[in-house]
Amino acid sequence: QVQPVESGGGLVQAGGSLRLSCVDSGRPYSNYAMGWFRQAPGKEREFVAGINWIGSSTYYSDSVEGRFTVSRDTAKNTVYLHMNSLKPEDTAVYYCGMNTRGGFTPAMRLPTGIEYWGRGTQVTVSS
Repeated sequence: QVQPVESGGGLVQAGGSLRLSCVDSGRPYSNYAMGWFRQAPGKEREFVAGINWIGSSTYYSDSVEGRFTVSRDTAKNTVYLHMNSLKPEDTAVYYCGMNTRGGFTPAMRLPTGIEYWGRGTQVTVSS
């Protein structure tokens, strides 16, 4: 059973940094294609960043390009989202989602393209 688990959220001032982690607690060394999404109150869940199973290709939304970096440690079965220059509008619950079917596809930029979701971790950026 694939079970993504996020961690690393918290409260940070604008301009600060955070690092989120996502591990598949259900299957060691699974290393599936993975996407990071976020959902702010009253808004739809939106794509933030994605990475293929081996970590050789990464993808970003326009709103975070140049500020966020997604990476993975295949030995630890963990994917990271390094968030720099955080803004108040980055405040949201951040979710990781995994897809066991093939690599990172354009469909994975939509919530409907994700097979397994974590429960999310709250990121709050104060102004």
